[in-house]
Parts: sequence; structure tokens; C-alpha cells
Amino acid sequence: MFRSRAAQTSILVTGSALAFMAAAVGDHAQAQGNLDASYTISFARIPVGEITATVVFGDSEYAISARARAGGVMKVLSVDGEGSFTTRGTIKDGHPVPTNFTSKIVSNTGTSDVTMVLDEGSVRELAATPPPGQDRVPVTAANRRSIVDPLTAVLFSTAAAGETLSQEACRRTLPIFDGHQRYDLKLAFKRMDKVTAEKGYAGPVVVCSVSYEPIAGHRASTALVKYLSEGREMEIALAPVAGTRLLAPFRLSVVSMLANLVIEANRFESTAQELGGSTVSDPKAQ
Repeated sequence: MFRSRAAQTSILVTGSALAFMAAAVGDHAQAQGNLDASYTISFARIPVGEITATVVFGDSEYAISARARAGGVMKVLSVDGEGSFTTRGTIKDGHPVPTNFTSKIVSNTGTSDVTMVLDEGSVRELAATPPPGQDRVPVTAANRRSIVDPLTAVLFSTAAAGETLSQEACRRTLPIFDGHQRYDLKLAFKRMDKVTAEKGYAGPVVVCSVSYEPIAGHRASTALVKYLSEGREMEIALAPVAGTRLLAPFRLSVVSMLANLVIEANRFESTAQELGGSTVSDPKAQ
């Protein structure tokens, strides 16, 4: 019954994270604001799902909410379900530090729930169902340290203030733990490009190559793990958030010989204001 659950968790959580990451330039003068975006998931040029996401930044706090749905021909990758994800945390020295992460994925094979409490990059409390099977790579205590949750994973500081669309945004490895699986996303600068959303942003983006490295909690034979880790050409395009020194994903693509997986924004709208309050409301209530 639960054979595809880890695959569903991986694509929906990672997809939501990749389709809603932001990069804050390393500067103590931070902006407040919201970003609302929606993305279409397509496989072999066929629409198979969608992601909607909202991020709210304050002086010292942030909150992210995302919902994802995938199905149709994605069943060939053992992916068919709906998921909701939330993250809350604090901003310390210009860096996001997660404190709480939750996810819930529902499919025709059952339900997966995760609730995590984090403290300075370490998992302090974890409730995750269903329990891992014996056929998965074991998650050790070390795998739960020096990590970030999938949504916070890509809220990071760049080095050069004033250069929002810089190559530095791509030069990093993201150590992610989603409550079930521990994996790395390794980014590297690829090129500069331009994009246009149906509603909202039109302009330049910085494009990063992405490589996926499963570490623990996965089943090596899972179709999705094989699809993402066997040398696929993956890239993500990051667009600036108006009025802030932030970047958020506009497009993610995974290229293969048989069919490409693409997650692309059709709505990318942001509002921002300089300082003026430090309380962040729950994005699910927006």
C-alpha cells in the first residue's frame, strides 16, 4: 500500500521547495513583504499538476505555505497525490532559521504526515507517519543535524549586496531533510536568461544547474529516485521579488531522453515595504 509514498513525498515536497525558494542578499537592512505564486507542473508537455505558494517576510520572522497536486502521467514515476506544506522561522543576521515544518500528503495509497521542530539546524522533535520500511536506507542521528526543511532550504544569503541577480545565488549545496528523507541539492551557476509570466513578473533571471543526491530514507529502486539521480540535466531559474533583495524560483526543469518534467510559474506577484513591523502572520490565512 505504501510503496509509492516516499516517491510522492519527494516530488511534492522537493517540487514545492524548488518552486518556491528565495535568496536574501546578505544585508541587515531587510524588507517586509509577500510573494504569491502559482506554477504548472507538466510532464512530456502534458499538464499533470500545480503548485501554489505564499511567503511572508517580516523584520525577524518568515512564514511559507505551499500546496501541490500531481497525477496523470506522473504515475509512471509513482507520483499521484496532493500535498500541503508550511514552514515558520526567524531571521538571524540576515539568514532564515527554521523552527517548525509540517507536511501532509494524501493519495490513493494513504496519507503521509510530518511535523518537525528544529533548533539551530537540528531536528529536536519529529513525528512522521507512516514509519520507514526496512528496505529504505536508514536515517541516522547525524542525518538530522545541520539540515534545513525543504521550504527554508532555499532561503539563503548571497555575498554581494546590490547584485540581486548574481552568480553567487547558485553557488551552494542545500542539505535537506523532509521528515522522511535526507538529500542534497547541489546548485551551480549556468547562465542568465529572461522570462515572462502570464500574470506578474517579466524580466531577467539567473539560471542554476541542480543535481539531486539521495542520502538516507529513500528506497534506491524507487522510480523517482532513479529519475532524479541518474545524471539528469536539471536547472532552476530564479527571478527577483519586486521591492526586495530576494530571489524566488520561476522555473524548474528536468530533462530526459523520453520526457521532460517542467515546473513553471504562470503567476508571480510580489508586494513589499521597507521595515515597519516584525510580526509575520500565517500565510495560509492570506
